[in-house]
Amino acid sequence: MMRDETDLNQEPMPRTFLPEQILVVVPALNEARSIEACLHSLRASDPFMQGVQIVVADGGSSDETRAIVKELAEVDPHLSLIDNPMRIQSAAVNRAVQQVARPCHRVLVRCDAHAIYPPGYVRRIVEVIAARPQVASVVSVMDAVGDAPFQRASAWIVDTPLGSGGAAHRGGMRSGWVDHGHHAGFVLDWFRRIGGYDESFSHNEDAEFDRRLLEAGGRIWMDASIRVDYKMRRTPRALMRQYWNYGRGRGRTVLKHRIRPRLRQIIPALNLIGMAGSSALAPVFPVALAWPISYLILLVAVSIFAAVSSRDLTGLWAGVVLGIAHNAWGAGFLRTMASPDAWRAGRRQSAGTLG
Repeated sequence: MMRDETDLNQEPMPRTFLPEQILVVVPALNEARSIEACLHSLRASDPFMQGVQIVVADGGSSDETRAIVKELAEVDPHLSLIDNPMRIQSAAVNRAVQQVARPCHRVLVRCDAHAIYPPGYVRRIVEVIAARPQVASVVSVMDAVGDAPFQRASAWIVDTPLGSGGAAHRGGMRSGWVDHGHHAGFVLDWFRRIGGYDESFSHNEDAEFDRRLLEAGGRIWMDASIRVDYKMRRTPRALMRQYWNYGRGRGRTVLKHRIRPRLRQIIPALNLIGMAGSSALAPVFPVALAWPISYLILLVAVSIFAAVSSRDLTGLWAGVVLGIAHNAWGAGFLRTMASPDAWRAGRRQSAGTLG
């Protein structure tokens, strides 16, 4: 959700940061196919990056990830490797801050091991933080991409309002104050002040973090000039698992912070309940099938439109992708909301947060 910028005239004077004040953290787990290209893209040919500390927090890779990073570190004195026993990304970033961050570090940048970053990516994040001293966190825009047919169709649909619900960081083109976005950079003092990521979250840890940051008085700036290509999952099964986890993570955030989900977040769950109820009633009231049939027609129409507008038959996957994303997210969300254990955990965490 974008918020109007109304206080530009009241901003403090801009700051400046030196390379040695920046810490870049790259969580990794079995990323042998991409980690070297990722690290090279971060350094690129940018002189600013030569003095920036980069740490790879490895979650126990069983492939060649660790060996590749160690080999690169032999010729790069500002690259290091640490262990992340908890394996998940939230713990990786926290552990790097605890073990590697020095008193001189002022800005934290989070990167993904499977991404290739454009030249100047880290420097641009630092420039935005330096120019806006009231900023606690900078978030970026994700542009979905894909190579295989299913990936290309996924990339097409997830950046549309039907696929993203209008989330500003999904293919957005406008900078501004936001409540959430794709995590890019943090003022390290703010990150520490609110306790970093909640390591009990394997998914949705970014949105949960943003909620606490806003409650603590921090502000989040989305810069549309900072963009990251996000490669979609290659198979329907992988996409289903991803959105199931997204839905469960969102449910945990709702329970922990006692917040009301936005309409765009709850619609998939309500639609899933409606289709299930309509199907159950159909033997007695056949007209109830109008709901699931209407939804199916929507998915077919999306597939046809995607294929025609992109002039690519792989667009026919778009309706399948949309159905998977909607229903896997909704099922994951409902699974969490229906779990007594999740409610008890939410109450405990909420009490800790509010207390």
